[in-house]
Amino acid sequence: MPPRRTFGNTWWGRAWVEALEHRASLDPNRLPRGRTYARKDTVSELSVGVGEVTAKVRGSLPQPYRVKIRMREFSPQEWETLLDVAGRRLGHTAALLDGELPEELAAQSREAGADLLPGPGDLRPRCSCPDSANPCKHVAAVCYLVADEVDADPFVLFKLRGRPRDEVLAELRARRAPAARAGSGAGSRSRSVRPPDPGVTPRRAYSRRVAAPPALPPVPAEPGPPAVLDLDPPPSTGWTTRGLGTLAADAASLARELLAGTGAVDLTFEEDLARRAARPAADVAALAAAAGVPAGDLAAWAHAWREAGRPGLSALRDTWTPAAATLAAARADLAEAGLPDPVKTWRNRVTQGPLQLRYGRDHRWYRFLRSGSSWSLDGPPAVRPVDLAYPPDQQG
Repeated sequence: MPPRRTFGNTWWGRAWVEALEHRASLDPNRLPRGRTYARKDTVSELSVGVGEVTAKVRGSLPQPYRVKIRMREFSPQEWETLLDVAGRRLGHTAALLDGELPEELAAQSREAGADLLPGPGDLRPRCSCPDSANPCKHVAAVCYLVADEVDADPFVLFKLRGRPRDEVLAELRARRAPAARAGSGAGSRSRSVRPPDPGVTPRRAYSRRVAAPPALPPVPAEPGPPAVLDLDPPPSTGWTTRGLGTLAADAASLARELLAGTGAVDLTFEEDLARRAARPAADVAALAAAAGVPAGDLAAWAHAWREAGRPGLSALRDTWTPAAATLAAARADLAEAGLPDPVKTWRNRVTQGPLQLRYGRDHRWYRFLRSGSSWSLDGPPAVRPVDLAYPPDQQG
């Protein structure tokens, strides 16, 4: 049996897929069927233009459906932010010219508010099929296959945000030109000089009336980037500038989540490790080595966390015994929906061939697919198990 078709063979291609599945607010019920369509080679004439993707997808009718996916283009200010981040280091430009997208560049641009990857509301799909879902399975199939284009050329992400490769490179070269650097120096005539602030005397400061404390500012949309250290830590400490920066960025991200009410303060060691490994720019191998956890296990934990957070990790790792009536009702629903026998039940798990549904302690069902000798969580949970089990005649 040939290996199953995957999407995203580079880290930036996988990041595109992860953004589709976890950040772009697309209908999770259509994504599995979109993956099936993409694996069946139903997509043709796929083309990536500035700010949009077009393709044709074969469906149930003789004529293929026409798909167009618009991606929100960056504003001039967002482009200024992105190009400023990319131009800080010559290595970023060199990596892009070599056909690679530095993880640090992607992480820093996102932290600065110019995320190359799609977020909520960034994708506006249209399809000529009658399905009103966002996305329909035809659009979802095209979205998955865009990962191949991103794999081949990371400049596709820039193009979808509004500027093709040549424009981006020309702007980066202009920013590093000697004239541009000279214009930013202290002797530049075009640069206005602000007079020094005279400050305030102690007498005036202590004579002021105490004002009411200001209102708290709104929670930022993205965590701020960590400060850049001027010196590397001493070698004897075992720390590196990059390691400290990674910890600081993670702390800022968790702090923003806590302010927004979406973070958790009582995570176990394993849960916090999975949360960190699930971040887009995480070095899973390094985290696993530092924590003394097998890299394969941590990769599976991170995937489960990306799919469904803490409950998803629990569904992956925990085995428990729910009420017998719960599993009996699940088997009856699956049989009525047409899932073929044999269906096996054990503890909180219902298995049929390469498909396994696990009942979580949160009273929701989680869909797992067999990958070799292990099981991988496949998407968000559902209240009814039948919503996660697609019979063969309903997978197209």
